[in-house]
Formats: sequence, structure tokens, C-alpha cells
Amino acid sequence: MNETPVNEAPMNDSYDVVVIGGGAAGLSGAVALARSRRSVLVVDGGEPRNSNAGHVHNFLTRDGTPPAELYAQGRAEVARYGGHVQAGKVTSLGRDGELFRAEVDGRVVTARRLLVATGLHDELPDVPGLAERWGADVLHCPYCHGWEVRDKRVGILATGPGAVHQALLFRQLTSHVTVFRHTAAPFTGEPAGQLGALGIPVIDGVVAQVEAADGRLTGVRLAGGPRVALDALVVAPKFVANADLLAPFGLTPAEVSVDGQAIATRIAAGPAGATSVPGIYVAGNVADPQAQVITSAAAGLMAGAAINMDLVAEDARHAAARPARHHASRHHAAHDHATHDQGQADAAPHGEQAWDERYRSKPAIWSGNPNPVLVAEASGLQPGTALDAGAGEGGDAFWLAARGWQVTAADISGVAIERAASRAGERGLAITWLHANLAKVPAPATYDLVTTHYLHIPKSEQQSLFRHLAAAVAPGGTLLVVGHDPSDMPRPELAEFGWMAQEAAAALGEGWTIEAVGARPRQAAGPEGDPITISDAILRARRD
Repeated sequence: MNETPVNEAPMNDSYDVVVIGGGAAGLSGAVALARSRRSVLVVDGGEPRNSNAGHVHNFLTRDGTPPAELYAQGRAEVARYGGHVQAGKVTSLGRDGELFRAEVDGRVVTARRLLVATGLHDELPDVPGLAERWGADVLHCPYCHGWEVRDKRVGILATGPGAVHQALLFRQLTSHVTVFRHTAAPFTGEPAGQLGALGIPVIDGVVAQVEAADGRLTGVRLAGGPRVALDALVVAPKFVANADLLAPFGLTPAEVSVDGQAIATRIAAGPAGATSVPGIYVAGNVADPQAQVITSAAAGLMAGAAINMDLVAEDARHAAARPARHHASRHHAAHDHATHDQGQADAAPHGEQAWDERYRSKPAIWSGNPNPVLVAEASGLQPGTALDAGAGEGGDAFWLAARGWQVTAADISGVAIERAASRAGERGLAITWLHANLAKVPAPATYDLVTTHYLHIPKSEQQSLFRHLAAAVAPGGTLLVVGHDPSDMPRPELAEFGWMAQEAAAALGEGWTIEAVGARPRQAAGPEGDPITISDAILRARRD
């Protein structure tokens, strides 16, 4: 049985990229995209073409690795960088405006781009007993399995002119090669001369049965009764691209022929996997029927990089087309309690550009210490995965990571993220940094703890933000939101950025246990530096 460990977190509704296929090409492309901070969903059907093979070969540093082990490591790498792997099947593809639509076992998700890495299936010669030994000792590729049958008795089942090519390749590995002409035309001219010169016998007649005993191939029986003892049989399947999902976009497989014989079908694409349909990319055997595992992985990397560049260019075009962004949008940044007070909030930056400018204005805006409410509320939690929304310069993220949490830290300011990532590296802390506006886009995964402190976000965006934060909490996980209670903010114009803890709790709906809610007073410095008492709005809730 092929086991497919995947993320336990549920799928989001939308991603930058949906990758269809969890083999070497799909996983490699997903890693490249996730490392570029793209939200990625890999849909893994759990049926890799090489599942019958015992080991992967010619994969530098991974030679001899069982396919299931290689793919399990690949899934773990995708998850390590924030990507999501979901066991299941994509049953249909389509479009929703500028987005692609993928139905995954009855649920619909959307994506800006698609990477199709669905591989191929092998149409085997119709000989009784042959399919049962496929991938074990019924073979087709000398580079995949040749070393394992060196010096053994190898038969070549000829179904076309390519059989001579196979015979010459396996003759390099063993002197015990026999060609069974089966359904191929008689060999004449140069091919016949080559076989004869190398001492490779050709047996006429149709192979009627592949025989096996004790879990291994023992030979073939010809029509009419003669039996020939063998250790392995080489065949020439037709490689058929798994491309039905692409038909609605007009992408149909092209036939690949050698010496007049159709040997495969493939989806035509450019060197980096771009198809004739903008936004749809292919990688691996669906595009290259002769690709082995390592070349499929390389093709996935190339496609992932091309997709990211495509998205980068699109984002830049959209940004250039928008009017002054700091007038058009507002969001948030993190404040750590040690330096946060009402006077610090005077500037109340709005939007990514304004926050970037504020962070550039000083080497450090905040103290780097964790918010005391986080320390008080999260100290008793068992470390797991955490999302720090509005991470700023990273004070809360550093505190969580130092206590064993696997932290994803998000902020609207690229300057803040870059600064925090540099400081995390200096401290030896492994944190995933996410440059994102979480009022506009959902978090890329779900987490055991989702926390945010003092986000400066106007009421018009608060509902969307809280919805995204709540959706990012895994079952049994904790949501901790701390902000300004608007009732006692000394500057009225800042009240827009406050929120009522009770209102946020009510918005969660069913399926939550409210563990703490309300306004909690604390001492702070007023606008003139005088001591005042203000209240923090605190909501701590656990998803049932």
C-alpha cells in the first residue's frame, strides 16, 4: 500500500498556485514556489507511476531510495516552507474570471496559476502474466533497472523497431540477451546485422505467457508450447500522458513517434513548462515521457521558478496600475508592549508603503521584547505551529520560536520582515517569514496558535482580518487577539483602529470555546508623556 502522509490542516479556498500531482515534478515545483513565499496546494493522488519499483536510481545522493520514502521526504519539504499537501484527486478544472478553479474531491479551490504534474500511464503489451511483474522484473529502461539485471538472462519482447535499440542497451549489461520477435516485423538489413554481430539470438513466434514462481519471473512460453527460461523481460509500453483534466482548455496530448511507431503522447510546452494557455504549466512525464525521477524533479523546479516570475511580473503590473497605494489601502503592523503607547501611535501609518517608510526611518522601532499578554497567555500552551500576524520586527515570533514553536511570522511591511528575518538569523532562530496583507488574503495554512497584537487596522477591514485569522486556527488550536479597546483611547482619531473583544468573540460563531474576553487595564504613557491607564481588548478562544 502506498501511504501518503499529508498536512492535517484543511485546504484554504484560494492559493497562488495549485499543483496537481505529488510526484517528483509536482513536489519539486511546490518547494520552489513555497520558498518564494507563494501559497501552494499540492493535490496528491497517491498513485505514482513508479510505485511498483523497489528503488529509485540515477538520482544523485538518493540512489537506491524507495519511491515512497523519496516522496514522503518531498512532502515534508513542501510543508516545511509553508506549502500544503492534500491527499485526493482533482476531478475537474475550469476558470472563475482570472482565476483557475480546481475541484478536489467535491471541494472547489481557486488559484492564480496551475502546475500540472500528473505524469503518464503505461499501456503494456497484452500478454497474460506480464502486468503482474511490471516494475519488478518486467522492465523497460536500462538506466532504471539495468544494473539490477546485469549478467542475468534478459528477454526483449519485440513489438516494433525499437526492440533492437533495447537489445543493444541491455547487451551492454549482460551477454545473455534474447529477442522474442512477438508482433514486430522481421529484422533485416543493418538491425539484423547488429544483432547477429553481438550474438543476440532472435526467436520467432508470439509470446503467449509470462511465467513466475516464488515471487519472481521464471520465463516466457511461446504460442505452441516452447518455454524459454528468463530472469527479466524487457518491454516497450506506450507512454500515455495523464492529461484529461486539461481538455477543457484545449490542451490535448500530441503523439510522439519513433521510426514510424507511436511510442507516447505528451502535452507540448516550453523549456520551463509553459503551455499555450497562459497560466497553465506542466512538468514531468506529462510533458516529457522519457523523463526519469531526477529530470522530472528538475523540470518541476524550472516550472516553479517560471511560475513565480510570472506572478512577480503580474504583481508589479498591478502595483504600477494602482494609484498611490498609501491612499488606497490600510492595514497593520505589530507593536511590542515595551515601546508601544498612545504617543507612539501618533503617526498611525496606513498601508504597506507608509509602514515601510516608518521602519526605514529608524534602525529599530520596537524594543524586540515580547508582548506581556502573549507571555502570560501562551506560556502554558504546548509548543506546536504558530502564526504571528503583524509580526513587525519579530519580538513575539522570536519568543515563540525560542520556546520550541514552529513559527510563521507575517507582516504587511517588507522592510519589517527583512529586518526581522536578519535578526532571527543572528539569533539562530528558524522562522518562516511571510510578506502578506492578512486582511486581503488568507493565511497559507492552519496553526496550533494564531496570535496578533495591536494591529492598526480600520474597522472596514477588521471583519475580513478576523475571519482569516479564525480560519487559520487548527482544530484544538488557540486564537489570541490583543488590541486597543476604543473606549479609553486618549486620541479620538485613533479609535477607528480599536475593537471590542466581545464583538470579536461573537463573530467567531459556533465551534469555539471562549477562554478569555474583555478589556484589561494597564499603565501607559499618554500623549504628553504623563502616566495614564488604558485598556487592552483581549480575546483568547480555542477551536473545538
